[in-house]
Amino acid sequence: MEMERREFLGGLTSILALGLSGCSEIALNSSPTPTIKYGPAPYKTPEFVPSRTPRPLPPPSIDKITRPRRALYRLPGEGNLMAWTVDDGASSEVVSAYAKFAKSSGIRLTFFMNGMYSSWADNAKQLRPLVESGQVQIGNHTFSHPWLTKESDSVIVSQLLKNAKTIKNLFGVDPAPYYRPPYGAIDFRVFSVAASVGYSAPIMWYGSLSDSGKITPEQVVDFAEKWFLPQHIVIGHANYPSVTKVFTQLLTLIIQRQLQTVTLNDVFLN
Repeated sequence: MEMERREFLGGLTSILALGLSGCSEIALNSSPTPTIKYGPAPYKTPEFVPSRTPRPLPPPSIDKITRPRRALYRLPGEGNLMAWTVDDGASSEVVSAYAKFAKSSGIRLTFFMNGMYSSWADNAKQLRPLVESGQVQIGNHTFSHPWLTKESDSVIVSQLLKNAKTIKNLFGVDPAPYYRPPYGAIDFRVFSVAASVGYSAPIMWYGSLSDSGKITPEQVVDFAEKWFLPQHIVIGHANYPSVTKVFTQLLTLIIQRQLQTVTLNDVFLN
């Protein structure tokens, strides 16, 4: 426990020193940075027709690595991987649009869902085959999105386990060990309490579509152009429809940059 505390605090110090406002990576420990082996980029040429939906992306071909025991802000190593993660689920229409987009494009997504939203039950039927195939992963974002550093240990546990039960009932999967603390609010106490009930992998982010609130579709694309980069974990939200209007542009950007979208389960050994 003391070793974990030193590693956590050491990483937190690194974040504060970098001063990148939630987009920094907690420093790796003294072991060498693992290298992810990945297959050839699915598209060798960036030519595209923006008005048409590009052909579906293939599944990844990578060797899984051991997950670092720390909060993750990016994917370790060097490569062409990107984890597109989607939080919350306030809009059933947006969740539905994401599911249709994933099915038609082959894009791989990790949803960090809040069970309090009915959108997940509304769309469970169309999401479940994608979850079963591994194309879509469901992670734990707590049941009702509280600021965990302000809550008691018992509330932290209750929030994670209640949401896990909802996920299990809807999709038949256990989301552990992956969770995303709402607002990115985490400290060593939250880290330890969550780990005590199986949630040892807090997933943060290195870039955001900034669409937790209402922004324009053009702004979504602007943020994607800034953050859709190799080894980044990018956060989006299933709350407002702007992102759904630019799915083709976002997919095209991924193709142009020869990125391979992955879920966390694609990358890490559990």
